[in-house]
Amino acid sequence: MQSGPTVTVFGAYGHTGRFVVAELRRRGFAPLLSGRDADELRVLAASAPALEVRPATVDDPASLDHALSGADAVINCAGPFAMTAAPVIEAALRAGIPYVDVAAEIEANADTFTHFADRARAAGAVIVPAMAFYGGLGDLLVTAAMGDWTTADAADIAYGLSSWHPTPGTRTAGTVSRERRGGRHVRYTNGRLEYHDDEPTLLKWPFPHPMGTREVIGDFSMADIVTVPSHLSIPEVRTHMATEAARDLAAPETPAPTAADENGRSDQTFLVDAVVRSGGLERRAVASGRDIYAVTAPLAVEAVRRILTGQTHTVGVTSAGAAFDAPDFLRSLSPHISLEWLGGETRD
Repeated sequence: MQSGPTVTVFGAYGHTGRFVVAELRRRGFAPLLSGRDADELRVLAASAPALEVRPATVDDPASLDHALSGADAVINCAGPFAMTAAPVIEAALRAGIPYVDVAAEIEANADTFTHFADRARAAGAVIVPAMAFYGGLGDLLVTAAMGDWTTADAADIAYGLSSWHPTPGTRTAGTVSRERRGGRHVRYTNGRLEYHDDEPTLLKWPFPHPMGTREVIGDFSMADIVTVPSHLSIPEVRTHMATEAARDLAAPETPAPTAADENGRSDQTFLVDAVVRSGGLERRAVASGRDIYAVTAPLAVEAVRRILTGQTHTVGVTSAGAAFDAPDFLRSLSPHISLEWLGGETRD
């Protein structure tokens, strides 16, 4: 049996949840499997010895309390987070344990900052939303690129994905987000989230070698437009997406990801290029790797490890870049993520 800290994984049998459970076990943690489907939980538990199953639903606070009882932390992997984040955070606050989630939904993450900031700070609790490929990784890269700058004019995060085969959960979360926006688009500009009906623009983004210049959809907003400005003084935060990946996501016939190695990772590759600009200067941080869902697991698990060992800069609702030493955190993700460079001041 594993004797490390106990972490409840809510949504453990989902695509990302399975990666998180495997990473917890690899790192010596003891995962508790939770979620609404007891049969799916039991199937997952049968794949490894000594995995405890604790079914729970977000509309049953007592079941959530049981799922978190005795745990040292909880990782919420169950979307749509517009429906699951608040109930699981409430349960974490009742249990007095840290909460981490992997939400990519812009509005759900904004809600977490808005609704729980004061209570979490007063309780001395650590709540980290969007501790995932979208939201967490971009925030860490921008924070690392900022270095000693206390403010910047703009931050751009360009996502060079070779493809994007969305999970059913990604599709459902996207539907919920679109419904909440009334079909509008969202961006972070002039220091706030703004909703608009403008048509997307196509840009040529100069990704570093070996990707090179690639067409992207400009202002293809992801969770980074919530996490980055939550703690950095940057009035313009933009995210851009490779057109190939955006087309995959938009096409209803695009299948879910399939395993291409023994760890369950797909053959999708990514390069994330984060650039911050101040005056005529720019700084850059670049990360690359494989499978955006699989790489979320080490991000979330490393966050829990650092919280439980006191390696955080703040309490309350916080983003990855505010909570942790960003360059050190990024380096700890090797071999899951390769860092091309960090910082490096150049003229734009």
